[in-house]
Amino acid sequence: MSNKIKQSKTPAIVIGGGINALGVVRSLGPAGVPIIVLDTEITSPAMRSRYGRKMLVPALEGLELINCLKILANELPGQAMLFLTEEKTINTVSEQRAQLPPNLLIRLPDHQRLMQLMHKQGFQELAEACAAPIPRTVRLEGLQDLTKLHTLNFPCVLKPSKKNYTYGAHFKKAYKVNSANEVAKLYAEIEPILADMVVQEWIEGSDAEIYFCMQYIGQLGEVIGSFCGRKIRSWPPRIGGTASCTAAWEQASELSETTRAFFQQTGFTGMGSMEYKRDARNGRFFMVEPTVARTDFQEEIATINGCNLVLAAYCYECGIPLEPVHPVEPPRIWRDAQADRWSFEEGDGVIDQPSQSHKIVDSYWRWNDPLPWIDFISDRIAQRLRWKN
Repeated sequence: MSNKIKQSKTPAIVIGGGINALGVVRSLGPAGVPIIVLDTEITSPAMRSRYGRKMLVPALEGLELINCLKILANELPGQAMLFLTEEKTINTVSEQRAQLPPNLLIRLPDHQRLMQLMHKQGFQELAEACAAPIPRTVRLEGLQDLTKLHTLNFPCVLKPSKKNYTYGAHFKKAYKVNSANEVAKLYAEIEPILADMVVQEWIEGSDAEIYFCMQYIGQLGEVIGSFCGRKIRSWPPRIGGTASCTAAWEQASELSETTRAFFQQTGFTGMGSMEYKRDARNGRFFMVEPTVARTDFQEEIATINGCNLVLAAYCYECGIPLEPVHPVEPPRIWRDAQADRWSFEEGDGVIDQPSQSHKIVDSYWRWNDPLPWIDFISDRIAQRLRWKN
């Protein structure tokens, strides 16, 4: 690692303590970057890591968070860089960006553009305006909008227009639907809790056809770092988040350029990624949704494959020369073991042949940072004992 990184006194403030944040901490800590982790739970994975100072906060959003950041900024001798890991934090930090102390560094696009990118219908409109490859989508804001469904070809996916924690407590992340009648039946249950939903045409293919391109975009729209990966399994299958994934060096050229072009056309800067799905019928890639202003759930997949995007972002903002990328061959797999096993079992035990020779890196376990894994296993044992009783 560069001596300038080891000598840096600029801390990275990681907001959030989940698996996402743990990957960020493990990407920065071994390089010698000073870290401060903020979370509401002392037992969250990133708060249990050996790397960094830990700080309990009352909330990860709202004025409580902003006040905590102000207090922390006053204690620092110089600058610090913010890394956001949760969507609810983005809304607060973007809305209150003028209130942030000037010594807290974060690169964000215009607030209205950021909110548009975070909303599925807003993203749809931007993608269509940019002539980007994207499946047709209909927005539902009330029962009266169900008549719009005749414009779509089924099957489709029904999902929230924007992440909503109340919705998530009652319903699945998304639903694969085979007819307008099926949508109407589901939406009748969902609409009282969250009316703002979208119905998007389904792209044929398994979870192994889902790709993503993670990037950090600098001040003038230049790509500071880019990494392309492929999901192996999702949980729940077909509609869920990443259970396991690997590098996709063979698709890096096409997906990196498509992602760069979209971000440039929309004026996006900072930390972001784009999810794609390759249509099994014709091999064409379609944009599914972006992740903007925060790290991805599986952000560490880039680091373990020789492309440490989080560290590249830190170096860029701190004026430290960037480390060269050393692609790992054969690629490594990042895996949430429990979710991956559930997906494998529910998905009829389908084996991903292209990644069979790849080394697996567990999302929790590290021999030199074992506490997050120990806590995870202890919690699972406690759950099983409760079930037996």
